[in-house]
This record gives sequence, structure tokens and C-alpha cells, in this order.
Amino acid sequence: MSLLIIGGTGTLGRQVVLQALTKGYQVRCLVRNFRKASFLKEWGAELVYGDLTKPETIPPCLKGITAVIDASTSRPNELDSLKKVDWDGKVCLIKAAKIANVKRFIFFSAQNVEQFENIPLMKLKYRVEQKLKESQIPYTIFRLTGFYQGLIEQYAIPILENLPIWVTNENTSISYMDTQDIAKFCLRSLQIPQTENQTFFLSGLKSWVSSEIISLCEQLAGQTAKVQRVPLLVLKFISSFFGFFEWGQNISDRLAFVEILNTENNFSKSTFDLYKFFKIDSEEIIQLDDYFLEYFIRLLKRLRDINFEDVQKQKNLII
Repeated sequence: MSLLIIGGTGTLGRQVVLQALTKGYQVRCLVRNFRKASFLKEWGAELVYGDLTKPETIPPCLKGITAVIDASTSRPNELDSLKKVDWDGKVCLIKAAKIANVKRFIFFSAQNVEQFENIPLMKLKYRVEQKLKESQIPYTIFRLTGFYQGLIEQYAIPILENLPIWVTNENTSISYMDTQDIAKFCLRSLQIPQTENQTFFLSGLKSWVSSEIISLCEQLAGQTAKVQRVPLLVLKFISSFFGFFEWGQNISDRLAFVEILNTENNFSKSTFDLYKFFKIDSEEIIQLDDYFLEYFIRLLKRLRDINFEDVQKQKNLII
């Protein structure tokens, strides 16, 4: 099976590429910048030039492709590229995939997108979902919550650098996941015919609130966090005047999505059934506390190495 992966250089996309190559798939990555994507070629992927803002570049990328995995998305604050990439580009991609007779199209969406048409990115993701369903291409849609990887910048780094952490006054409980595990579900879906034309709400095994994540980071870092709280009502009020994503850009991506993630859902109740359906043992799933522990261990090792190098330089200067 040959795969065309869109967004292969991103946080999630690179995990999909790596695991697909490990499993023996023929992997082709649509990229705009070959230099920035050179590591994908080193892993064994084929790189082909393509740009979602240039429709004419898309069809050649699909020659001989069995399945498309779209892990690309604009950042919330990139308002100029949202329509060009996340709507116009995705529509062209779907049309080209239909003509190329692609056998599966996997799309990564977000939780509760249909409830937030006032948020540009969410509105476009929901519209792409609908367009994909209308295309009659066999599809699989994964609606995701937050990534572990994003929590490093939001919590760990501010604590280590003695910077404030901005949170709301709501105890929003979120079932984050590691992108490695999301990639695992993605590729497993290609092997399960029953996942065709289905939408899956994918989440981790445990929900976390901000205070728990902050406490965990404090323990691992041996430092106390500076926590700044913003009432959710204030966040909503300001977003109505200045734009939801501008506010999120000024503080943190997590605040930009707090209203979405705060919406009540019940998909976590069936998480274990979902894992069983995908034949994935819950013991294989990386837990958030283990993820942070590994991060801090690697960070401390790097700091020790840097300190050792500095000491050696000083010794050499003395000699």
C-alpha cells in the first residue's frame, strides 16, 4: 500500500511517517520545502513538491497512491492562510483524490467542531469533514483532543524559565494523547475495513486538569510555578471583540481552545471499547506522567552534558 502524507513535517505528521515506514508502507510526503523536510527523506520517505495553495501541484503527487493521510493544519493565528490551506486547498486535495481513485482518505479533525462555527479553524475543519463525506471516497475521520507535545511549551518550559502559566478558572478535564499513539490508531485503521466511512473520537485513557499538570511539572522540575488565572467569562468577552485566536495567540494556544475543550462530551466513556475495536492494548498507550518524566530526564541529562562541556573548556583555558 502506498501512502501520500500531507503535513509530514508537523508534530503529528512526522510520527505517522515514521511509523508507516517502520511498518513497510511506501510513503510519499507532499512538501513545499525540501530542505526543511530532508529528515523525512533520510528516514526513507519519498519527497514530492506540492502546495495546497497551488491546486495544479496536487494531482501529480497522487499518482499510484492508495491512501491519503492528511495531518496538515494551519496554526490558529495564521488567519491569512486558513481559507487558502484549510478550505480551498483541502477541497482541491479531496477532488484530486477522487479522480485518482484513492481507496482511503484519513483526516484529522478536532473535538466538538460542529459546535463552534464562530471559530474559523473549527468551522473549516467541520466543512472539510462534510466535503469528504460527500466525495464518496472511503474515509476515516479522527477527532482529536490536545497533544502531549503541546503541553511542554504551555507548562514545562514556563516553570523551568520562571515564567507565568496562564490558565482559566475552570477545571477543564482533557484526555490528552501522545502523537505516537494517535499515529498508531491512524495506521491501524488502514488494516480494519470496518473503519471505512467512520468518525472516531480519539482520546487518552486519563483526563487531566491544569492544576494536576502544573503540580506534576513542579514535582519533576523541583520548582514552583507562577500561575496566572483568567476567568473564562473574561476570555469569552474579550474574544468577541478582538477575535478568538488573537486572544489565544497573546496568551497560549490552550486558552484559545478552552471553550471547545470545556464542552461536555461523553466519548471518553467508550474509550476502552474504541481501543478494543482497533485491537490496541491500553497498556501500550503512553501516559502523560511517563511522558513528562522522560522529558525532564532528557532535559537534565542535556544540562549535565552542557555543564560538563563548560567545565572542560575552563580546564583547557587554565592549562
